[in-house]
Amino acid sequence: MVGPTGEPDGELDPVGRIDDLRRQILEHNSAYYEHDAPTIPDADYDALVRELQELEALHPDLITPDSPTRTVGGPTSTQFAPVSHGVPMMSLDNAMDRDELRGWGNRTTRRLTSLGLTADDGDSAPSEHYVCELKIDGLAMSLRYEGGRFVRAGTRGDGRTGEDVTANVATIADIPDQLTGAAPDVLEVRGEVYLPIDAFRRLQAQTVADNEAAEAAGRKGRPVPVNPRNAGAGSLRQKDASVTASRGLSFWCYQLGEVVGAEVPATHSATLEWLRGLGFPVNPETRVVDSLDRVYEFCDRWTEHRHDLPYEIDGIVIKVDDLAVQAALGSTSKAPRWAIAYKLPPEERTTRLLDIQVSIGRTGKATPFAVLEPVFVGGSTVGLATLHNEDQVKVKDVRPGDTVIVRKAGDVIPEVVGPVLELRPDGLPEWEFPVTCPSCDGPLVREDGEAQTRCVNPDCPQKVLARVTHFGSRGAMDIEGLGEQQVQLFLELGLLHDVADVYALDYDRILELPRYGETSVRNLRAAIEASKRRPLANLLFGLNIVHLGQAGGEALAGGLGSLQAIMDASIDDIAAVDGAGPIVAASVHAFFADPDNRELVARLIDAGVNTTGPDRSVLPQTLAGRSVVVTGTVEGYSREDAEAAIKARGGKSPGSVSKKTFAVVVGDDPGASKVAKAEALGVPMLSGDRFGTLLESGELPSTGDNEGGGPP
Repeated sequence: MVGPTGEPDGELDPVGRIDDLRRQILEHNSAYYEHDAPTIPDADYDALVRELQELEALHPDLITPDSPTRTVGGPTSTQFAPVSHGVPMMSLDNAMDRDELRGWGNRTTRRLTSLGLTADDGDSAPSEHYVCELKIDGLAMSLRYEGGRFVRAGTRGDGRTGEDVTANVATIADIPDQLTGAAPDVLEVRGEVYLPIDAFRRLQAQTVADNEAAEAAGRKGRPVPVNPRNAGAGSLRQKDASVTASRGLSFWCYQLGEVVGAEVPATHSATLEWLRGLGFPVNPETRVVDSLDRVYEFCDRWTEHRHDLPYEIDGIVIKVDDLAVQAALGSTSKAPRWAIAYKLPPEERTTRLLDIQVSIGRTGKATPFAVLEPVFVGGSTVGLATLHNEDQVKVKDVRPGDTVIVRKAGDVIPEVVGPVLELRPDGLPEWEFPVTCPSCDGPLVREDGEAQTRCVNPDCPQKVLARVTHFGSRGAMDIEGLGEQQVQLFLELGLLHDVADVYALDYDRILELPRYGETSVRNLRAAIEASKRRPLANLLFGLNIVHLGQAGGEALAGGLGSLQAIMDASIDDIAAVDGAGPIVAASVHAFFADPDNRELVARLIDAGVNTTGPDRSVLPQTLAGRSVVVTGTVEGYSREDAEAAIKARGGKSPGSVSKKTFAVVVGDDPGASKVAKAEALGVPMLSGDRFGTLLESGELPSTGDNEGGGPP
C-alpha cells in the first residue's frame, strides 16, 4: 500500500509506521514553516496527520508529548528574531467532510447540554449561536499594539514562539499604525496575512519577465510562484522590507490575543465589530448563525462559490459565538473545543505522471498535456492535465515517471504544478518536445517571439477536426447537434473536409447512419440554416484565425462593418480598430491574404452566411466611452441582453472591474469578487432595478442615494 508521498503506509509494524509518519510530518513542517516551500499539497499532508492520529488512537501507549499530533505549527527560521506570544496561538482541529463536521456539531451540543448552556424548550439559546468565517489560505499573524500604536508582529511558529516580522508587516496597507477610538493599553490581534489573487498573478508575470531578462543575460532565474499562499509567506519573510511592500499583501483579523486595559465584548461577533471600529479589516463574509443546519448551509455556499472571491480560501472556520461558553468548553493541548475548521475539497494532490503527450488545436497550436494516474482533486477525478507549452514543461521540469503535484482551481482545466523532486527516480530522462505533429507527422514550427509551437499542415486531421468543431460551437456559429463526435464521424465518412462543407452536408446520407432518424436530421438541418443568420462577429471567430477571439471579432465587425471591408483592409486599417491592435491585425491580414482561405470564405458567402456587421445604433449614446460591468441576474435581461443594451448605447461591458469602470450593476446573486473589487476601488454600484435608468440617462445615483458604497 502506498501513501500520498509514494512511501509504503501499511507494511511496517505500528512502532515503525508511527516513527516513519512523525519523521515525514516533521520534514514537511520544516519545509512549510521555515522555508515556505512545501513539497506536498495540504491534502496529502492532512492524510499523513490523519493516519498518525488513527494509529496513535489504536496504540495510545506509543503517544509522546512531542508528537506532531500534540504540537502546534512547526519550527521557526533563524532569519528573524524570536517573539513570544502572551496568549498561545493554537491551531484548529479539522473536519474533512460533512459527516465529521456534523460529528463536531453533535459533540458541541452534547457538551453545551451537559454544562446547562442550551435552551430547555429546544429553541436556540445564545450559547448555540455560531460564527462562520472564511478560512483564508495565508500565514497566521499576531499583531501587538501598545497605547493604540503598532509595536510588533509575530508569526505563529510553534504557538508560543514565532518570528519577529515587524518591519515587513508594517508595509501592509491594511494594517493600521495607529488605532482609532479608545484603544486598550495592550491589544494583541490575530489574523491572516495573504496575497490576493490579482497580486499573485502580477508577481507570477513579473517573475517570468525577470527570468527572461536573466536568461538573456546568462543568469539563472528564480522559481515562478505556484500558489498565493507560498508566494505570500515568501513575500512576508523578505530580508528587504521594500520587497515585501511591493508585493501587495493584505490582512484580515479574526481573533483576540492578550488584552490589557479594556473590557472585551461578550461574544466573538461583537469582538470583531469592536476590532473593525478600532480600524482593523474584518472579512465582510463572516456570518452569525443560530443553528448547525445554518452552519452546513454556509459551508455548502462557499464550497460552491469559493472562486468568486478575490483571494483563496481552503475552508470554513466555525466558532461558538459566546466567549464565556468558549471558556467553559475549553481546549485540548493543541486546539480549542469551541471551534473547528471545515476543509474544502482539496485543489492540489500528488499523483504519478505516466506520460506527456501533445494535442493539436484548431489553429495548429501544439499543447503538451500530462497523462496521470487518476486522482481526486478539486471535486472530480483527474486523469489529464495541461502543461501549457514547451517553455512551461522546461520551467517545471516534469518528466514521465515523476510524482507530480496536480492543481485544479474552480472550473479551469487541471494543470501540473511541478514535480516532487525528492521522489524522482534516479536517472529519469528529460522530456523532449516533439519536432513532428503526432496527428499528421508534419513539422512543428515555433516562430520567433512566439510561446506556442504549431503544426503548419493545413490538412492535419486533428486541426480539421478542431476547426470544424469550433466553427459549430457556442460563440461561433452555435450549431446545435454538431459537436466533436458528430464532426469526427462526418469527417471519417468524407461528408466534411472543412467548415464550408457544413453547408453542403448530404442529409440523405446522414439519414442512413445509426442513431440518425428523421427528427434528429431535421433538427440538425434547421440549426445549420439558422447559423447563416449569426452576427458577423460569430463568423469571424468561427474562422479559426490565430489570435482572434470573440472580443476581437466583435471589434472588427463593428469597426469595419462588413466581411468584404475586413478582407480588403490593410494591416494599418485593421490595427486602427479599437480593440484590435498590431498582433491581431497582422494575423487577420495574413489569413485573408491566403488564396485557400479566400476560396473558403467565398464558399461560405455562396452558402448564404451573414457578412455584414451590426447596424449603427439609433439609440441615444448615453454610455459612450464608458465601461459598465453587470454582475448577477438583472430582471428582464439575460447576460447577453444586458451586454448588448450597454453596447447599443455606446458603452463597453467587460467581464471584470477595474479603475476605469464607470459603474457596476448588481443584480440577484452577484459575484462576490466583483462587488468586493468595486468596493475596494471605489467604483459606484447600483442595484439591478436601476439598470434601465442608467441606460436611459447615463447618469449615476447621487452620493446621498448611495451611502456606504453598496448598490442603491
